[in-house]
Amino acid sequence: MPDDVPPADLPGSPPAEARRGRRPAGQDARAEILGAARTEFVERGYEAASLRSVARRAGVDPGTVRHWFGDKQRLLTATVGLGDVDPAAVVRAVLDGPPEGLGERLVRAVVGLWDTDYGDTVRIVLPAVLADPELRALMPQFLGAELLGPIVGRLGADRPTLRAALVASQLAGVLLTRYLVRLEPLAALTADDLAALLGPTLQRYLTGDLPPGVVPPAR
Repeated sequence: MPDDVPPADLPGSPPAEARRGRRPAGQDARAEILGAARTEFVERGYEAASLRSVARRAGVDPGTVRHWFGDKQRLLTATVGLGDVDPAAVVRAVLDGPPEGLGERLVRAVVGLWDTDYGDTVRIVLPAVLADPELRALMPQFLGAELLGPIVGRLGADRPTLRAALVASQLAGVLLTRYLVRLEPLAALTADDLAALLGPTLQRYLTGDLPPGVVPPAR
């Protein structure tokens, strides 16, 4: 038998397409669902979108959506759950340079990241985080474990948890006013402009002296 002719499928064996390295049909369905979910969340918002509306847009049964993602929150997390974001790359970019430029590099990295899709991801995520207690609990864990925690930890500064929280408060405010509220002229500024304006504040939070009497309560 010629080498380029696949053998007939035997009972219980995987299809020839799967054996030859092609993506299984289930993964095609998953990709279609993710694309449909992103469109639904952007166009209708997190609250108005549903598993049924996502399934209808993707051309699949709602049970297929539940099979892959379980519920709407997990679907959102998979869709925008920072799956396209490499936190380690952001951390490396921020730490790659002189310590006195950390604040500016952090602003530039974060704003540049969300500017790539004109803020669509932020407009999906922020309302969902505010509306969902589980997502509100998830985001601080992500920031602490994957992004700000490693940056502050590498600096060896005192009160790292407080410093990370202060930085997060500033970045959250930027994301809210730039992408969700679209407050001008902040929304129209370039990432470099924002870095120059906000970087010194974040720099103080990261490496500056904090009031000695402010100590985060023990948990």
